Amino acid sequence: MPFSSETLKRGLVPLLLLLLGVGLFSWLVPAEAKAVDAQLLGFPDSDAPAHLMRPKILGVICFLPALAGFAYASGGILARYLARQFFGIFAICFASLLTIWLLMDLQNNLNDLRQSDEMMRALTMFYGTRLPAILLLLLPYSLLLSLLYCLGKLSKSREIVAMIQAGRSLPRICLPLILAGVFSALLCAGLNYHWAPVADGASEEILQKAKGTTVLAASNVLYRNPPQHRLWMVGTFPKDYEKGRPLQAVEVTTTRPDGSLKSRLSAAQASWNPADRTWSFEGATVGLFEPDMPPDFTEYSEPLVQPGWPETPWQLIKPALSAPYLGIPDLNGWLLANAGNELSVIPAPYLTQWHYRWAQPWVCLVTVLLAAPLGIHFSRRGSTGGVAMAVALSVALLFLTTVFLALGEASYIAPALAAWSPNAIFALLGAFLFQRRMAGRPLHQSLRRLFTGA
Repeated sequence: MPFSSETLKRGLVPLLLLLLGVGLFSWLVPAEAKAVDAQLLGFPDSDAPAHLMRPKILGVICFLPALAGFAYASGGILARYLARQFFGIFAICFASLLTIWLLMDLQNNLNDLRQSDEMMRALTMFYGTRLPAILLLLLPYSLLLSLLYCLGKLSKSREIVAMIQAGRSLPRICLPLILAGVFSALLCAGLNYHWAPVADGASEEILQKAKGTTVLAASNVLYRNPPQHRLWMVGTFPKDYEKGRPLQAVEVTTTRPDGSLKSRLSAAQASWNPADRTWSFEGATVGLFEPDMPPDFTEYSEPLVQPGWPETPWQLIKPALSAPYLGIPDLNGWLLANAGNELSVIPAPYLTQWHYRWAQPWVCLVTVLLAAPLGIHFSRRGSTGGVAMAVALSVALLFLTTVFLALGEASYIAPALAAWSPNAIFALLGAFLFQRRMAGRPLHQSLRRLFTGA
């Protein structure tokens, strides 16, 4: 049986998206594999299995649009119609929000970028690097606005009522929109695995380079090695420390098991040799401390080589890494490297951020569950009240997320509870609103009774 023109059109969309996915895969995945090899070479104590997942996850992200296209092509007439209506409005909302955000961000950073010798190149790198973080930020708001407008428009034209009278249930009508929320959540989960958190930290480096200031990996780093009774204090970690550049202003204090001072090594520079795993200290002064004896200080004109110390530069810097700028692989490495080192570092912010990396993307699906029942209306009063309630609930979700994360990072509540509780609360609220909408009950009365008991 020959294919109709409509069938060919339906198959053309996923085919084009598949070709786009193949192109992105061949461009991005090999580059990411090289980046992972460089990461594991420069950071030998990283979580290798988690980093090796990065090219695979990026490959899945490349084919997510094609998968969404196949889901669209396999849907019925009404599902495809609703998906087209939604996607057109979503594209307008996302482009509008992106334009507004770029104008506001340019106002803050354009003066710094102008100081670069190659302004357009710096501008392109700055926003190209931040693209994963921008997508993660704008997708939930774009979903909210497009859902409210699309469903409000279809409700006003009585198309939702016509679909219900044709035998479609409300969940089935909203299924394409729920799938849009699922695909958005999967995209955000992939980006949040590594690229979105790292993008925020990398963009700061681009700004520093544009201004001509020295880019540092970290400064004033404190690392405690309890089994060896050593305390490291590093004044400056250069940006390319993983390539062998020496650490600056290093002080290593060694104590006895009873806590008394044993020795203190001060050096202008310290380098680590990965070949024989030895430390070399330049401009070193070593002080030896014995009970009831004056300290004995020795200055070294030649580099002082110290074998047998297990610490590496990557272990030393990890306590100074900012949790919001770390993806899942780096958070895994931090938590493994600092296990049992709770005396000098606090793991709660890193554990909270680890759970938040998995919880944050599902805000997209929660947004759909909140906006869909509030965007649909059957009365002549319009959708103004539902839109206002949806916006208010989204603001409440954002506020509650911020509060719970702060409580988790301060160790007042468990990290998993801090990351997942806002999503769970508002997902249950969205399911409740769906049930009320299916029952034909006024949502504003249901919400008032839910929160006030009246």
